[in-house]
Amino acid sequence: MIKRLLIGIVLAMSIMGVAYAQPAFKGGQQALDEFIKSKIVYPEYSRQNCISGVIDVAFRLDKNGNVMDAKIQQGPGIDLDDEALRVIKLTSGMWQVPVDHVGSTYLVQPIRFDPNPALCRTATAKDMQAAITDYRNRQELENAVTNYYINKYQGKADLSKEPIIIALKKQLGFDDELISDLLSQANEKLKQKDLEGACTDWTFIRNIGSDKADSFIQQYCNKKP
Repeated sequence: MIKRLLIGIVLAMSIMGVAYAQPAFKGGQQALDEFIKSKIVYPEYSRQNCISGVIDVAFRLDKNGNVMDAKIQQGPGIDLDDEALRVIKLTSGMWQVPVDHVGSTYLVQPIRFDPNPALCRTATAKDMQAAITDYRNRQELENAVTNYYINKYQGKADLSKEPIIIALKKQLGFDDELISDLLSQANEKLKQKDLEGACTDWTFIRNIGSDKADSFIQQYCNKKP
């Protein structure tokens, strides 16, 4: 359950002896906690590997309460970081910003991820750390797969290397089950009206050599602004 951990925002700050009010989420801290909890879509790798943690996201707000320059202040450097950023961006426009707020000030919001206890009851801290290390190590192999298919769609790939890429996909677990999970994940983001997040998932599916997201990409992601 999301706890009251808005550690980056204090009630007031003193500059030149004057107290300045700070931005607040509309509805208060409890509303923010509930919003975050309702919007988290647990990333597939971390979900399957029972990775938990608290990700600190730093961000600024403009005068209308829109989130700007969101970035990870502290995190494990895996897919949880990306989801924490996504959720913070969804709060855009939902903040009350005092007229005297300094726009260059960064706020920090922790985002907590707790895996499914039924699935992860036997997982240990050692298992989690090994999974985090494996995630980082597999990025180069993942990039080799996605770069190959991006080049293939552009007619630039060396097709003689496809058997190697297929073997890499098997090693990485890029199979129909993963694709099904990613489609469900993208659908959940679409329900949240996070088209950017959904398109990221659909594009990843395409870039690992599957056509199962092509219709969604065509419908939602190829529209000119």
